[in-house]
Amino acid sequence: MRLVGLTGGIASGKSTVSNLFRDSGVPVVDADVIARDVVQKGTRGWKKIVKAFGNDILLESGEINRALLGQIVFSDPLKRQLLNRLLAPHISYSIVWEIAKLWMKGCKVIILDIPLLFETKMDRWTNPIIVLWVDPKVQIERLISRDGCSEGQAQNRINAQLALDWKKSEADIVIDNSGSLDDTKQQFQEVLMKVSEPLTWKQRLRSRDGLISVVVFTAVGVLLAQKNLL
Repeated sequence: MRLVGLTGGIASGKSTVSNLFRDSGVPVVDADVIARDVVQKGTRGWKKIVKAFGNDILLESGEINRALLGQIVFSDPLKRQLLNRLLAPHISYSIVWEIAKLWMKGCKVIILDIPLLFETKMDRWTNPIIVLWVDPKVQIERLISRDGCSEGQAQNRINAQLALDWKKSEADIVIDNSGSLDDTKQQFQEVLMKVSEPLTWKQRLRSRDGLISVVVFTAVGVLLAQKNLL
């Protein structure tokens, strides 16, 4: 199994590239979707957030006010660290479970779309690592347009993450998403060819079929050894 890491900065276009992978038939485990799921009303993650941040963090419906929570944690590093500590176990478990389900289906290539790939040390489990890079000015403009925030708020959110240039230096593959969608699609086709290459022998062993083969050959070897000893 090839577990491909997909990351970048906020408003760098990860969703666009994730959708391109899905449209190409490659399964994607989206950490942002999982992060939303683990704080749905009544979940353990939801209860932890309410306990830590108070009932003022809730909408009238009882759901987490994600916009307000974002304002709080992006302006206060300590509260951001607290939120990460509260939710990290639930998010990590759900990510592993989603990967396991795809593995059991026999998927040979899985995309792990996770903004905090390096921060959570999950980069050690992925190969290759794809980083979505975007020009800093374009990134701020997109974030302001997308979220309706001020330039200062946008910069605070960007500064709350590892520098995108550093992530770029750690990448195996870089997609420059500063231009048009057509430019991104053209780069994506080259990336798709790379991640779809035949698995290495180590990756084959980590696949479901590879594991089954190892078990079968081991069982046959044991039976033959027992037969020779009789």
